[in-house]
Amino acid sequence: MTDATLTSRKAAPARKTGRRDIGLRGRYAAERRFRAYGLIAIGLGLLFLFLLLASIIMDGYTAFRQTSIQLNINFDEQVIDPDGGRDTSSMAMLTANYPLLAQRALYDELGIGEDDSAAQRDANALLSQGVRTQLRDMVISDPDIIGTTQTVWVLAHGDVDSAFKGQFDLSIDESRRRVNDRQVAFMDQLAEDNVLQQRFNTGLFVNGASSRPETAGMGVAIVGSFYMMLIVLVLALPIGVAASIYLEEFAPKNRLTDIIEVNINNLAAVPSIVYGLLGLAVFINFVGLPRSAAIVGGLVLTLMTLPTIIIATRAALKAVPPSIRDAALGVGASKMQTVFHHVLPLAAPGILTGTIIGLATALGETAPLLLIGMVAFVADYPATPFDPSTALPVQIYMWSNQAERAFVERTSGAIIILLGFLAVMNITAIILRRRFERRW
Repeated sequence: MTDATLTSRKAAPARKTGRRDIGLRGRYAAERRFRAYGLIAIGLGLLFLFLLLASIIMDGYTAFRQTSIQLNINFDEQVIDPDGGRDTSSMAMLTANYPLLAQRALYDELGIGEDDSAAQRDANALLSQGVRTQLRDMVISDPDIIGTTQTVWVLAHGDVDSAFKGQFDLSIDESRRRVNDRQVAFMDQLAEDNVLQQRFNTGLFVNGASSRPETAGMGVAIVGSFYMMLIVLVLALPIGVAASIYLEEFAPKNRLTDIIEVNINNLAAVPSIVYGLLGLAVFINFVGLPRSAAIVGGLVLTLMTLPTIIIATRAALKAVPPSIRDAALGVGASKMQTVFHHVLPLAAPGILTGTIIGLATALGETAPLLLIGMVAFVADYPATPFDPSTALPVQIYMWSNQAERAFVERTSGAIIILLGFLAVMNITAIILRRRFERRW
């Protein structure tokens, strides 16, 4: 054998090893690129989420503080109850000129004379029109304050609130802003006396709908959403779990059940506005239930949530090992006993998780509620699910269409509250799953 032949045989394995090393390096490089692309995608998603949350929080955190004025108000008996009857149901006491009481106290605080009508007019504009309801409710709840002087924090007007929070530039020309120079001077004087302050806005959580931003709140929307979620929970959970148990454990595998399963999966992907059209046609036009009522919203959201609960429940039932069923049947348990005594308790964490996620999805729905009339202006709390009400996402939609600058912060503030509810529900679902799930 010649030297050339030996050299060629030694070189052949070297070339194969070189090609193999190049291919291996290429695969490693491709894997590193894929990981980098994945990290970039995750980073972009987190960045956009951070920007969205930051913009909402920056616009909405001021809604949780409301500008108020501290006044020493004399509840003049001649203005409130000239007859002296102390009858809280009398028309005189209900329709008394309560704003006049606050205006007199403000004049005294600012040192405005009785003959200075221009200054009085500008001072009156500092007060919210909601002072009438606030003082009237104080008198109705405690008529003994009539004839006394009380220290009361009254709401400032929405424009004053926006100006005090620095939401528009006060250095621009007076004709281009809604607070004139004299009112700015009044605000500075009240702030120096420490009677013009930002206080926690409890009205955002307890008040109903209002055309004035400083008195608008989400109390009615929160109660309406509670009623709807209660209806969804009471109806969707038992119906969805019962349907899932039948389809997964008892139903024969034939063409009919295949069609039912396909349609359930399709219903889970149907746009929510279609359920609104269904609710409008069936529950309102056919059954005759009242528009803008929580009962209709709850029924519509129940139809929308059912497919989600059925799919989640069936997945939880499938996750239970067949050996559990076989062991129960082997010791003489019936099919019903096997399902309800063994399979269903073990699938409960998954069922609860799917139910809570379905409720969270329903809580954030707006389109179906708009179609059934829950966009109505409702100022009073609903006593029952059949009374007019609205919901959190609909309230956000209504505020976003308002022209006043102060409603911008309330819209973002309401979004923060809604996101808080959704976060609590999703965190609850995660905790329940980790607390009760079993690993096989």
